[in-house]
Amino acid sequence: MKKNKINIQGTEIMLFTENENDFISITDIAKYKNKETTGLVISHWLRARYTIEFMGFWEQMHNPDFNVTEFGNIKNQSGSNSFVLTVKQWVEKTNAIGIISKAGRYGGTYAHKDIAFEFASWISAEFKLYLIKEFQRLKEIETNQYNLEWNVKRILSKTNYHIQTDAVKNFILPEKNYEKDKEWIVYAEEADLLNVALFNCTAKDWREANLELSNNMNIRDIASINELAVLSNLESLNAEMIKSKIIKEKRFEKLNEIANYQLNVLNEKDFMKSLKKLDDKVYTEKQKKLK
Repeated sequence: MKKNKINIQGTEIMLFTENENDFISITDIAKYKNKETTGLVISHWLRARYTIEFMGFWEQMHNPDFNVTEFGNIKNQSGSNSFVLTVKQWVEKTNAIGIISKAGRYGGTYAHKDIAFEFASWISAEFKLYLIKEFQRLKEIETNQYNLEWNVKRILSKTNYHIQTDAVKNFILPEKNYEKDKEWIVYAEEADLLNVALFNCTAKDWREANLELSNNMNIRDIASINELAVLSNLESLNAEMIKSKIIKEKRFEKLNEIANYQLNVLNEKDFMKSLKKLDDKVYTEKQKKLK
């Protein structure tokens, strides 16, 4: 789970991302209307028939386990003066996934961004527009492969990695011929298939060779930025080959071949010379001038 926060007109809004789905705290959004009675603000919103219809249709689009029958019952009751609905009741009765309650330090009611934006619109049209703009700005920074956190931090890591490359190869990675003895493939987990293809070492063998480091590190913690980039590519490729029902031995051969090729390409490129600063938070690659 990845947590973050943004500030909208003086109101701090918590967010988290889980399984590629973004959730926004509507408890924090409610503070913009009334800091003292956020629960009451959310309850009033949940009473509206439009709210029930919107959340129900959203669930039908994204949630195969959504209880449509209970949704119909709740919708028929909504709008009346006596109608009351809590987030807990909505989730328990319908198996909804678009809105949840969390406990703890950053607890409160969170909703999928689609639903949270609707709630923000109910609070204030102006607030909703600022929320969408700030949310999009945050996601652009997160997804920019050349943002400051990714590039500066990782490039320094890459530089340090090259300094200690020989030491890593000689004293950290265990010496085993995984390509010659392929019996391990039969029992290997998918993660180790990638580890051997890229690092020529299983996670277990690395831990056994590095007992002092293995308490708070793993084999991927010593990887360079180039290796991490290739690893990401290998994960996607392996997933596609699994879908195509390619046997493990063939997948390993292909993964190993691609890992070696991509690492050679990346290691020849000097990323430090190719960076261009756009602002304090974003770096991009310099474009070659046309002659």
